[in-house]
Amino acid sequence: MANVDTTKSGFIAIVGAPNVGKSTLLNRFVGAKVSIVSPKVQTTRSRVLGICIEDNAQVIFIDTPGIFSPRRRLDRAMVAAAWSGAGDADEILFLVDASRRICPDTSEILDKLKNTDRQVYLAINKVDLVKKEELLSLIDELTRRATFTEIFMVSAETGDGADELLRVLSKKLPDGPWLFPEDQISDMPQRLLAAEITREKIFLQLRQELPYAATVETEKWEVRDDGSVKIDQTIFVERPTQKAIVLGKGGARIKALGEASRRELEKMLDTRIHLFLFVKVREKWGDDPERYRDWGLDFNA
Repeated sequence: MANVDTTKSGFIAIVGAPNVGKSTLLNRFVGAKVSIVSPKVQTTRSRVLGICIEDNAQVIFIDTPGIFSPRRRLDRAMVAAAWSGAGDADEILFLVDASRRICPDTSEILDKLKNTDRQVYLAINKVDLVKKEELLSLIDELTRRATFTEIFMVSAETGDGADELLRVLSKKLPDGPWLFPEDQISDMPQRLLAAEITREKIFLQLRQELPYAATVETEKWEVRDDGSVKIDQTIFVERPTQKAIVLGKGGARIKALGEASRRELEKMLDTRIHLFLFVKVREKWGDDPERYRDWGLDFNA
């Protein structure tokens, strides 16, 4: 680690509308998966820290749930977590999807950012998907709505512009000692990350069939004598018909989910994984205070 007198550290909140690429960009910065990704909106439920080293700075990114107009209790808790993350940060990175321009959710975020006392950096994502004149028009509209310290063009998917963005953000952090061990890349417990990986596979494989009605909990985590890990997880759904969807004909769907999750967990943890998935019906799990504690969300938000 660098000399404490020369080091920097601080928190940067990544905020934006749902599905603009926040988790993809965070994983790009960190160089490993610490936040799950899917094409569906509202994939990230809780605040996730991604930690990376850039020169003499330890940059601690807060990946927040997408900010949108909440309808359910879980929605309200997710939006509250996002704004809480922004309020706790040294800097704010506002991510906008160039291909979606200023959607209603982005417009609402712009209005709220006017009142922040933090430096706000604008990163326009997916710039490879729009024409230059459309991009210039978007920048003009955004800068008329709010004040930004600097503006960046990036592609979280390909990495274009990400290194320069990280370099600039890191230099603006306050001087101080690093807050986490040098080799730590997230504050998320392995049990929770493992559950999130399986939830990601549900998002990716079931898409429209089971949009937001499932959650995953890691019930057991046993390290065996040979170094392999036995993991028991339960997928909770709200109705018996949803349980049938997750299981699939002859158990084919849950087998495919387990295989996809196991492969990724073995890659992440660099050890052999024995993953066992179970499905249970728990009506209104989205109104269970215990779930919110596990996710670091405020049940009463």
